[in-house]
Amino acid sequence: MNPLPFHLVTLSHSEWDVALAYAKHLGEDALPELRLDLFPEVDPEGLVDALKRRCLVTCRRVSEGGRWPDEDESGRLAQLVRALPGRPQWLDLEWDQPIPPEIQAARTHVRLLRSIHVAPGVFDLEARLRDLPSGEAFKWVGWAGHLGDNGRLRASLAWARDHNIRLSAFLMGPKGIPSRAMQAAWGGAFTYAAPDDGPPAAPGQLPLATLHAWQAAKLHSGYGLCGVIGDPVLHSRGPAFHNPRLQHALKDLIYLPLLCGDAAEAVAALDSLGILGLSITAPLKLSLPEALGLQGPLNTLWRRKMGDPWQGANTDAEAFRQSLSNQQPGPVLLLGEGGVARSSRSVLEESGRAVLQVSRRSPARVEEVAALAPVGIVQATSLGMSAEDPVPFPGLLEAAKSSARWAVEWVYKEDTAFALWAREAGLDVVGGAALFEAQAVGQSRRFIEGCGGL
Repeated sequence: MNPLPFHLVTLSHSEWDVALAYAKHLGEDALPELRLDLFPEVDPEGLVDALKRRCLVTCRRVSEGGRWPDEDESGRLAQLVRALPGRPQWLDLEWDQPIPPEIQAARTHVRLLRSIHVAPGVFDLEARLRDLPSGEAFKWVGWAGHLGDNGRLRASLAWARDHNIRLSAFLMGPKGIPSRAMQAAWGGAFTYAAPDDGPPAAPGQLPLATLHAWQAAKLHSGYGLCGVIGDPVLHSRGPAFHNPRLQHALKDLIYLPLLCGDAAEAVAALDSLGILGLSITAPLKLSLPEALGLQGPLNTLWRRKMGDPWQGANTDAEAFRQSLSNQQPGPVLLLGEGGVARSSRSVLEESGRAVLQVSRRSPARVEEVAALAPVGIVQATSLGMSAEDPVPFPGLLEAAKSSARWAVEWVYKEDTAFALWAREAGLDVVGGAALFEAQAVGQSRRFIEGCGGL
């Protein structure tokens, strides 16, 4: 009988030929999930035969994120049975579904994965593990309403591992990403991935290439969790920057995007998820450190092990101070009022520069900017995170244009409206990507030197 590999990759492509071509290139650590509900017009036996039996056959109801009508349960089961002559290696049957006689008869060569998708707010995994249905592997899927919900799966996953039960238990939604990535570390036997050339089949499903890059299959129970926390963070370059450095340093740490915009929710997740290191972004650079009794703004937190006090640093300030040393001295127009703006102002004043800080709540007149004659402009608002964001305070920028010689863009998206304006004005521009890398180097050093394993 064929074992279940760690990665199950849902063939979510819109065309079967594309899905088949992708499946043929999967390695031994990844098994295609053939979703019959995504290809309802194609003969199931032929689909399995095209995959040379190497697949998990699933037919998902609409109520569970699939496309098969809930009211046609007999048709759905019949579609699964039609796949059996192709002799698939694995077949997914719902947790509470009685095993049809045709499927039971095929169990000499087909293994059963029993799955359940529960409603948001339901966490009945522990009870379900006490009354397992007949099967060779089990999948429990819930929803992450809060970041800390991921931690509610850890004990059950560890119990299943200790009792040699092949279980995957994870949460859907962007806040459920830790449960998918940490499956192996927490005791899970497998996890689901999206194809690298196709869409995710469920909210929060990660591409196979991402799980490979994070070495998710190699994680063990001693691994600790680091990550970037804030909202938004799913775009962050942090995982691509930090994970290779943690791996190169042979640290038992993984770095993930942790979606959370509320300080109280973040604090609750720290111990629930076993977090040892954090990069903090908006809107938590002030509120999260303060909730932990630390003086903000900070963008970096770390601790040696669970229960140790948190240490903090502001590598944003370090990176800005470094970039400022190469710029012409003189007064500065500072745009924004959040944590990055506060850090920028502190560094500017520390260097003896006059600062005029402007925000929506604290506007300034064109005449004030002209009288200041700023040499530098620092863009520390959130404008630029979206491609359609406009230039901030265009009237004030025009008033500063004649005297300005350099500009700093904190947003590390490529070619924000402000960065384009500054270049067209002939200014020496320090881009967000350069600042990101400079501050991230300082973060990686603290994670590597300051965080241990669990």
